[in-house]
Amino acid sequence: MVTHPFHPLTGRELEILYVKRRGGALVFVCASGAGRSVTLPQAWTDRGVPPEEHPLAVEGLCAARALVNALVSRGAGQGGGGS
Repeated sequence: MVTHPFHPLTGRELEILYVKRRGGALVFVCASGAGRSVTLPQAWTDRGVPPEEHPLAVEGLCAARALVNALVSRGAGQGGGGS
């Protein structure tokens, strides 16, 4: 079943024709009707890892903020002013 929320086939069960690897990840080549096929990454299907209930954990947000602060302060130290 296609689970990606923005895919036009979301919620539809498709027949898997074959599975292959692309860039180290599994993809499913599925029949989508009228003799056509569609390739879906595993993560976009019900066979992928289920999404986290809270994908933005506090720890990750704090680490991202620390990185932004470090980049901003590093950029400020490069003398962005004119002559």
